[in-house]
Amino acid sequence: MASARSRTMLPLPSSSQALVLVAVVSLISASSSLVAAGGHHDYGDALAKAILFFQGQRSGRLAPDQAVTWRSHSGLSDGSAANVDLTGGYYDGGDNVKFGFPMAFTTTMLSWSVLEHGGRMKSRVGDARAAVRWGADYLLKAATRTPGTLYVGVGDADADHRCWERPEDMDTPRTVYAVSASAPGSDVAGETAAALAAASMAFKAADPAYAARLLAAARDVMELAVGHQGKYSDYVGGDVGAYYASYSGYKDELLWGSAWLLWATKNTSYLNYIDSLGANDVADMFSWDNKLPGARVLLARVRNTRIPIPQPGASIKQHLHSLINCTLFTCVCNAQMQRTLVHGDKRFEPFRQQAEDFICRILPDSPSSTTQYTPGGLMHKSGYANLQYVASASFLLTTYAKYMAVSNRTFSCQSLPVTVKSLRALAKKQVDYILGDNPLGMSYMVNYGARWPQRIHHRASSMPSVASHPAHIGCQEGFQSYYYSGGANPNVHTGAVVGGPDEHDAFPDDRTDYSRSEPTTYTNAPLVGCLAYLAGKYK
Repeated sequence: MASARSRTMLPLPSSSQALVLVAVVSLISASSSLVAAGGHHDYGDALAKAILFFQGQRSGRLAPDQAVTWRSHSGLSDGSAANVDLTGGYYDGGDNVKFGFPMAFTTTMLSWSVLEHGGRMKSRVGDARAAVRWGADYLLKAATRTPGTLYVGVGDADADHRCWERPEDMDTPRTVYAVSASAPGSDVAGETAAALAAASMAFKAADPAYAARLLAAARDVMELAVGHQGKYSDYVGGDVGAYYASYSGYKDELLWGSAWLLWATKNTSYLNYIDSLGANDVADMFSWDNKLPGARVLLARVRNTRIPIPQPGASIKQHLHSLINCTLFTCVCNAQMQRTLVHGDKRFEPFRQQAEDFICRILPDSPSSTTQYTPGGLMHKSGYANLQYVASASFLLTTYAKYMAVSNRTFSCQSLPVTVKSLRALAKKQVDYILGDNPLGMSYMVNYGARWPQRIHHRASSMPSVASHPAHIGCQEGFQSYYYSGGANPNVHTGAVVGGPDEHDAFPDDRTDYSRSEPTTYTNAPLVGCLAYLAGKYK
């Protein structure tokens, strides 16, 4: 279900204003997009910019090598309201609130991008891991600062949305929200467990000690999610339900978190739990809210991962020791540990079928498709931040195609044959649309191509930097001087992917239209994986 996030409620541009941009199609040159040799987009350049975007979203004390220089330190007292250190992490979009639920999904998807496509990132894989780490460091704090408690947000969202001010200036309450046994939140805890487990795998070779800490925290948070079930929006207050309530419930996060822990730990107890969950709802959208399609694709992948079974009498320590040499696809273990459980396990067959059902629901020519496409060929799932759904679906298409290629698999959506080639072609078409192959010739990634959004809905980007304007800019002053300004944002938020056009391919490029002009971390995170694949494919 689409996000119901509240934003500053201001008049949107009229439909006639939006359609003006459609009318100028004939005036736009087909060469407006940045195209590399061979007629394809410069996916490597787009990848670098998509990763750089996360530096502009950072909260906390910035690193000495911070490349986005119009940002400065912010939120340095975050957590003090609860006497804990909750500095760091990411602002989710164009505001100054730290929402743990979408931040965890962002971290999971960045990690998955590294795991599946890191080899194609070449020199950018270090930057991608740094983006993962910035989110994972915060989530590790949130999960371990107080035993039995997971901190899930910092900042009074309602107060924040009544102001238009830089994160460096923000003076709204930095309220702290948490879940625990007495105030359960299986949705946000399950997603946080997934993020920590996925990040642990992304750092397993690069920083084993850090990876071990992440994985230990993931196990503990998953125990909280399973042992004390409930929706966090029912307990934490702060009107979370108006921003990031889990409309899909929390069973999808229990499946998602367990799937990641199964892959990360090779502990078959997670498989047994997955088998008992019964998370069988139909889904045709993958997002920060609904994880079912992602979990099913992941489990279709884990199905081909060998997991040793301990011999009778073997201790847990001995079993874990046998897993040291396990890789992503195979496990090289000692002679006593050669039997396998997951490889070919028939309990995974329903997840493969459900993953393919999801694909059948988004393919444009599928008889069972439930997905609308714009006249220009873009998937259209929601009037709010539609490109987040496009990016996440394209990631799953690219990733499932990889699994199909490894296993030499094809399948059909009733009468429509589905191949590796057809999935990759659709994912590429969606990414190319985002990068400028659309009726407007507009790249929806800031600073990529010849024409891109100039007035994105983003506080820090739309206001002068602290370096250029050291004086404090107040809450309401920001609205009058900058929010309503018709000029381009003074700070170019390179790599930011906005919400995107409407169902008619129209885009007003209006700062007040947050549904189309706001970038989010959970749009860029899956796009990083898509771009990494394409950068490797079309060098």
